[in-house]
Amino acid sequence: MSEAAKRVLEVEHLRTEFHLRAGTVAAVDDVSLTIDEGECVGLVGESGCGKSTTGLSIMRLLPAVGHITAGKVMLGGRDLVGLSEPQMRAVRGNDVAMIFQDPMTSLNPTTQIGVQVAEPLRIHFGTSRKAAMDRALEMLDLVGIPNPRERMRDYPHQLSGGLRQRVMIAMALTAEPKLLIADEPTTALDVTIQAQILDLLDRLRSELSMAVLLITHDMGVIAGRADRVIVMYAGKIVEAASTPELFGTTRHPYAQALLESVPQLTTSSTDRIPSIPGHPPDLANLSGGCRFAPRCRYAEPACIAAEPPLETLPDGHLVACIHPVGLAQAAGAGAAEQPPAVEVVLEQPESLPQAPVVDAAARRSELADAPLLVEIENLVKEFPIRRGLGIGGGAASLKAISGVSLTIRRGETFGLAGESGCGKTTLGRIVAAHEYPTSGTVRIEGDELLKLSRAELRRHRSDLQLMFQDPYASLDPRMRVGAIIREPLMVQGVGNRRQQWERVAELLNEIGLNRRAVDLYPHEFSGGQRQRIGMARALALSPRLIVADEPVSALDVSIQSQILNLMKRLQSDHGLTYMVISHDLAVLRYLSDTIGVMYLGKLVELGPSASVYANAAHPYTHGLIQAIPIPDPKIERAKRSAPVRGELPSAVNPPSGCRFRTRCPLAQEICAELDPPMQVFGEGHVAACHFPLQSPTDDAPPRGITVAAPAAVS
Repeated sequence: MSEAAKRVLEVEHLRTEFHLRAGTVAAVDDVSLTIDEGECVGLVGESGCGKSTTGLSIMRLLPAVGHITAGKVMLGGRDLVGLSEPQMRAVRGNDVAMIFQDPMTSLNPTTQIGVQVAEPLRIHFGTSRKAAMDRALEMLDLVGIPNPRERMRDYPHQLSGGLRQRVMIAMALTAEPKLLIADEPTTALDVTIQAQILDLLDRLRSELSMAVLLITHDMGVIAGRADRVIVMYAGKIVEAASTPELFGTTRHPYAQALLESVPQLTTSSTDRIPSIPGHPPDLANLSGGCRFAPRCRYAEPACIAAEPPLETLPDGHLVACIHPVGLAQAAGAGAAEQPPAVEVVLEQPESLPQAPVVDAAARRSELADAPLLVEIENLVKEFPIRRGLGIGGGAASLKAISGVSLTIRRGETFGLAGESGCGKTTLGRIVAAHEYPTSGTVRIEGDELLKLSRAELRRHRSDLQLMFQDPYASLDPRMRVGAIIREPLMVQGVGNRRQQWERVAELLNEIGLNRRAVDLYPHEFSGGQRQRIGMARALALSPRLIVADEPVSALDVSIQSQILNLMKRLQSDHGLTYMVISHDLAVLRYLSDTIGVMYLGKLVELGPSASVYANAAHPYTHGLIQAIPIPDPKIERAKRSAPVRGELPSAVNPPSGCRFRTRCPLAQEICAELDPPMQVFGEGHVAACHFPLQSPTDDAPPRGITVAAPAAVS
C-alpha cells in the first residue's frame, strides 16, 4: 500500500478563532498533524490548551462564535474546511465520527438505545428500519454490551456510565468511519471501566483499520494507547514525537512538567509531587514570546523576546523551545550545559507553597499515638425504592452500605477507594453528619452522632466539613467569593463582621489566591482555583475532619498536583484529619496513611497505605491497582487486558456470598454460598476473601474489626 493511500487525515496550519465581545481568541493557532490508517495519535495538554477545539474544528462542530480562519483539514484527499453545511452533514458520522466526553449529555434521553445506534445508517445510507436495527444489534454486541437484544429497548438513564460510553462507541462506528475522534472518552469513568473501554477501542481500531485521534489530559492513557503524541499548550503544538521517544526523552519543559505532575503508585504519602506554578495564559491578552515562559523553570530573557518556532530536532522530536530539555546533554561532552532556572527575570504567577516532606517512620509513630477521632461500627445504610408504579409493584431497598466498621485517628488521612456505586460517597456523607444511617454506630471523639441533641449536632457539624467533587456546582454562582467563604462564619455566629472578613483574607492567603478574589464570582476562576475556594470554605470554621469527595477527579494533572500538595500542607499546618474518597488509587497512594477499599457496600480490604499497595490481599484491590494507567509505555503495553471485567452488579439485588464473585477470576462454589470473613495479612491490614492473594498472619486486627482465624492460601 502506498504512503498516500495510508494517510487518512492531514491538518495543515489550522487556525480557529472565537470572536468574542472582549476580543478575538485564537484557540487553535497554526496546528498541523497527520494520522494514518490504523494509527492512534494522542493529543494532550491542560484544559483550555485547544485539544477539544482542534477535534471540533475537524468535525466542523464549532459554536456560532467559532470560525476556522486559516488552514486545511484534508480527510481522504478532500478539504473539509471548504464544504458547505449540507456536505458536512454527509461526512459526519459517515467518514468521521466523534466520541464525546460525557455520554449522558450526548445521548437523547427520550429515545431508545437501539434507535440511536441505528440512526446513522438511516440518515447516511437510507437503510430500512429492520436492516438498521439488525446492524445496531450487531454493533452493541461488537462493543461488548451484555444482553444486547434487551438493551436495544433501554433508555440512556437505565445504563451505567461504562455501558453508555459503549453505546456512544457503537453509534460512532455504525457507519465504519475512516477517522474516529475520541475526546476524553474515559475521564468520567472508574479505572476498571476505563481499561475496558480503552481495550475495546484498541481492538476495534485493529479490526477496522481505523485512524484514531485520542484527546486526553491523562498521560498514562496516552502511554499505553497512542502511537504518536502531540502536546499542545495555549493553542499551539509545543512537542510531537512517537510515544516511546516522548516518554523516554521529553524535550519541551511543559511536556516534562506534565509528566512530573502525575501521581504514581511509586509516590509515597511522605513524598512531594512537583507541580507547575500558575495557569495557562489568557489567549485574548498574549504578551508575545514563548507562551509557557511565565511558568517555565528554564525561562530566560530570550524566551520573552520572540515566540519559538516549531522545529525538528536531530533526534526527530518536533519542539517549540529555544532550549529543549536535555538536548545539550544528549549531544555529548563539550556541549553547552542546560540553562539554569531564573528567579527574577520573569514575573511568576501565583503558586502554592510546596507540601512538606515527612519522615515515614516519624509519621507512623505519630499516628500510632494519636487518639481516635472517628469510630464506625457495623454501619448499614439502605435507601427504600419502589418497583414499578402499578399495583403489586412492591417495595425494595438499595443496599448502599452493609456492615462497615473502621476507625480514623486524629491527624490521619483515610483513603476510601472503589468504583462508582460502591457506597463511598454515602459513607462520607454519614461521617460528615449529612446523612443518617439505617443502623450502626458513628462516634466522633466518643460522642455518638445519632444520640446528640439538635444543638450538639450543629456544633459537631462545624467540626465536620465536606469538600465536594464539583467545586463549581457547590459554589453559589450569585455570591462573590468573599461572601461564600464568610457564610459558614455567619451561620455559626463566629466573630464580628471585622473578624469574619479578617478570617476570609487569612484563608485566601493560605490557599494561594489574591485578596482581590473576594469581589469576584465563581465563574471568573479556573477549576483548580474553584477547588481552592471550596477548601477555604471548608477550613473557615477550623474543622477537625474534612471529608473530601473526589477532590481532584475533574482537574488536569498539573492543577491536580497543586491541590494535592495544598491539602498536605494545610494538614501539616492545622493538624487536619482527612477522609478522602476517590476511585483513583494513585491519588490515594500519595495522600493516604490508611486505605479502605469498598465493593458494593462492603469493606473488602483495609490497611496501611504502603502495605495495601505492596501486598494487596483481595483480588478486587489488586485489580484496581493494576488498572491504574502508568505514564510509562513499556509498563502500559505489557498489560494484556483490563484486570477487572464486567459491570458492577445492582445494589438492590447484590450477589449472594461474596459480592465480588461475579467478576472475580478466583471465584469458586463457596464464594456464592458464604460471605467471606475478615482475615489479617499484616499489622493493621485485613481483607475479606475466601481465596486471598497473600497468606494470613497472626497479627492483631485493627480496632473494631472482627476477624476469622488464620487459614492457608488455596
